[in-house]
Amino acid sequence: MRVFPVALGPLQENAYLVETREGPVLIDPGDEPEKLFALFRETGLTPRAILLTHAHFDHVGAVAPLVETLDLPVYLHPLDLPLYEGADLAARAWGFTIPKPPLPVRPLEEGARLFGFHVLHLPGHSPGHVAFHDPEGAQVFSGDLLFRGSIGRYDLPGADPRALFRSLKRLLALPPKTRVHPGHGPGTSLGLEARTNPFLTGLEWET
Repeated sequence: MRVFPVALGPLQENAYLVETREGPVLIDPGDEPEKLFALFRETGLTPRAILLTHAHFDHVGAVAPLVETLDLPVYLHPLDLPLYEGADLAARAWGFTIPKPPLPVRPLEEGARLFGFHVLHLPGHSPGHVAFHDPEGAQVFSGDLLFRGSIGRYDLPGADPRALFRSLKRLLALPPKTRVHPGHGPGTSLGLEARTNPFLTGLEWET
């Protein structure tokens, strides 16, 4: 899979245009749809679907104009549907403005196979947070679960620290060489984070 990342919006959220064997998909279009349309023109790739790791406003801000223009299906775990439906109000509470994300959405679930990805339900940052694992390409799109040198917040509405650390433990059970494409910041690998991430090293995992 070829991956084309782009950082979007005031929170510099990472969206990813991914060329899969089943066609291009767009992961987490958080803002600035004009940048995404420019990326489609530059690459010659028009996504066939939008895949969401979770529904915080900084990950869904460009969904509405993309769906309106390209008539794309949107995939989301059902446990994040309340966040999705209220994303425009959440953005306003933080001083930002996004268009209300459109319904309906198609459900994601643990173990689903979609565009060559294995869907992993990894809650904690949000109830319906998922990651998209490409085992053949040894890469994972981790959303806001794991970053280089850090981990996702667990002090937001619907977050659960115990669930988040269980999800991190499960993510780190993937092969260490697995490349991580996070929701914010630079990429990394699971092996590097297991060795150097201060939130993970020496941690006694809770179950």
